[in-house]
Amino acid sequence: MRRYDRFFAIFLLVALIGTLLTGCTPDPSAYKKLDRENAGIWDRYLVIPLSDLLDWFRNLSGNYGWSILIVTFLVRLIIFPLSWQQQKNTLAMQELQPKIMKIRKKYEKDPQKMQMETMKVFQENNVNPMAGCLPLLVQLPILIAFYQAIMRNEHIAESTFLYMELGKPDPLFILPLLAAVTTYIQLVVTGAGENQQTKLMLWIMPIMIFALAFGFPSALSLYWVYGNIFTIIQYLLIFKPMKAKAREN
Repeated sequence: MRRYDRFFAIFLLVALIGTLLTGCTPDPSAYKKLDRENAGIWDRYLVIPLSDLLDWFRNLSGNYGWSILIVTFLVRLIIFPLSWQQQKNTLAMQELQPKIMKIRKKYEKDPQKMQMETMKVFQENNVNPMAGCLPLLVQLPILIAFYQAIMRNEHIAESTFLYMELGKPDPLFILPLLAAVTTYIQLVVTGAGENQQTKLMLWIMPIMIFALAFGFPSALSLYWVYGNIFTIIQYLLIFKPMKAKAREN
């Protein structure tokens, strides 16, 4: 997947999350409590396990703020193999760009033939052009389930972390600002500013994230900030050296 395609997918992901979440009131009392006996598939296999995990690490760490950090790390650790494969696929796509550009130029008047020849190149080199979207698609249900686990866990709604009530938006707007700033840094670090098509994302994404986090419970905004920081560190320590090594070869 070309870089701007990847960031467009991120944009769509955030827009979808915003559509799903901003239409919901941030008042925890508006949500049904978790019913373990009559739980459906969604609650039984996603929401309840995440809620229990948050409770367990809260008992271990003494605070839900730290519990959210630990669970965020575990979630990102689980999807790391997908992120690793995404980066490998991105590098492979970059190597194939010269061939793909030749095909596009050669068959610019025959889109069907262009598509066939392009897919043939992908198949011959064992590259899946849609693999870059997989981590995003995996994170979406996890984030929504995490949102519900926070909103429907009455213990979190009644808890505090630093100056915040975790069941309510940050009254000082520090978390929305951190979410926006870390999103901007993440985009810069991962190369959004290097491509003309993605430069606009450097500003649109942080503004959108700030607007969403403005109405999020502080617990969910914490998850967003933690996740951004984890992605930045992951990219700087692992993926950026991997790309540099690939360019040298």
